Amino acid sequence: MQADLLRSDARLPDLLEAALAAARSYLQAATNEVEGRVSENGSLVPALADRHQRALHGLAWAACLVETLAATREWVLDRIERGRFDETDSLAVRIGFGEYLAQLVHGIVMSQAEIARPADLGVEKAAAVLAADAAVRTLMRDGNTAVNRAALVAALDNGGIPDSDLGDETNDIIRAQFRRFARDKIAPNAHRWHLADELIPDEIISEMASMGTFGICIDPEYGGLGLSKLVMCIVTEELSRAWITAGSLGTRSEIAGDLIISSGTEAQKQTWLPRIASGEVLPTAVFTEPNTGSDLASISTRASRDAQGWKITGNKTWITHAARSDLMAIMARTEPGELGYKGLSIFLASKPRRKGSDDFPLPGLTGTEIPVLGYRGMKEYELSFDGFQLPPDSVLGGETGAGFRQLMRTFEGARIQTAARAVGVSFNALELGLRYAKERQQFGRPIIAFPRVADKLALIYVETVLARELTYAAARAKDEGARCDIEAGMAKLLAARTAWSSADCALQIHGGNGYALEYDISRVLCDARILNVFEGAGEIQAHVIGRGLIVRSANRQR
Repeated sequence: MQADLLRSDARLPDLLEAALAAARSYLQAATNEVEGRVSENGSLVPALADRHQRALHGLAWAACLVETLAATREWVLDRIERGRFDETDSLAVRIGFGEYLAQLVHGIVMSQAEIARPADLGVEKAAAVLAADAAVRTLMRDGNTAVNRAALVAALDNGGIPDSDLGDETNDIIRAQFRRFARDKIAPNAHRWHLADELIPDEIISEMASMGTFGICIDPEYGGLGLSKLVMCIVTEELSRAWITAGSLGTRSEIAGDLIISSGTEAQKQTWLPRIASGEVLPTAVFTEPNTGSDLASISTRASRDAQGWKITGNKTWITHAARSDLMAIMARTEPGELGYKGLSIFLASKPRRKGSDDFPLPGLTGTEIPVLGYRGMKEYELSFDGFQLPPDSVLGGETGAGFRQLMRTFEGARIQTAARAVGVSFNALELGLRYAKERQQFGRPIIAFPRVADKLALIYVETVLARELTYAAARAKDEGARCDIEAGMAKLLAARTAWSSADCALQIHGGNGYALEYDISRVLCDARILNVFEGAGEIQAHVIGRGLIVRSANRQR
């Protein structure tokens, strides 16, 4: 079988390239059709984008799948060039291309209740042309087949470990280091910490800090490692593979670090960046309000000047790790006469950590914990600011009214990192599902022998690999200095869907045991669910991507 695969794989890059070209033509037809619905005189009209939301979001998902195929093909070329393209890779690519091309032709699963079909985008004829393309037809027919899925799972069942080598010695050493740490120190304890609803232990945070976790992308001038967003993805993925909380600890430092690096004064950089990088300071983002959610333009928390500097008054919610954090990045309205985004500013606020039973030992600040299903280990809070005092130099960059613009600069990195968390969670679901399927005996044989169990495992693996490659592609674009807001959004959108699907399928493989709290998969399911909600809910993410695609298309035509 291996020889047959290798012979056919000599033509695989050309087959993938041809199919990708056909998919891009289909996407262009969809873009033109949706652009006609949501634009007037060459400009996107927000009211029309809302009215035709289903088509706009369907376009976003179609673009997401096409870019995933493009990123996967690049991965194939790299693996072939380095002589590392093996049977598992070949099967995964064929299954993945076959499945995502079929979704483009027949309908894309946006959620369990929503499928974006070509008719929703007005491109039934273009879908028929796509389906008739020779390369597409071949991959749809011979890609995601029962034979290929069975062969892939057989490889996994026989101890085949998916190769995550990147061909870069430094990056591969970093991955191995964090994989060992996550496997030895976090994975054995994660479920106990989750069930007890405990904070992740300080000693674990200290070890993560000593490994450089919190300063990966901070310049060495300020005490960081000065490494790439790709490395940030690798570290986040490996930590999240053990427990999402471990991977998510870096998110707070990522957001705060990006804010200060891109918008802070030199004094703010010197004060905060070295302490964030060392792990001495744990930051938290204080943006969301009870009635705003993703609608940041409606933020009502006020910041008013006084003789001592600024006073903050208002309420915030879903503030992660608030009690144990040392630094709050607070979004507040400094220009009460300005509506929308224009009057918003970001403040850097120092705070003490919890003392005994007092979570917030600071005048003008109180908080209440929000009990949650999963994503435990840092805890979520509602915060109330009542004349919370800040010094005059606490405004980020010393510039009022620039908060929203400053925050937007960090969204690319935050969403790429969230995608990496999702990839790690998805791999965790695969490991748990595979292990249980091999051990669980029913009707005289392990349940991995049953096709519908094996099918689930095959698709978990395939979609996780595809989501990983899309995430890495977005990280590389960010590292090259390119604007990648759309690409980052796509990575987050697809990876979040993949993590939830993977966890759900892995729990189904566990049967009734999966619903028991004693099994790790019950935690992974709860953890996976949040990924499609925070850092931009899936619906918001699709809207942002769709609008961005239309604006990009219009700009190309000018």
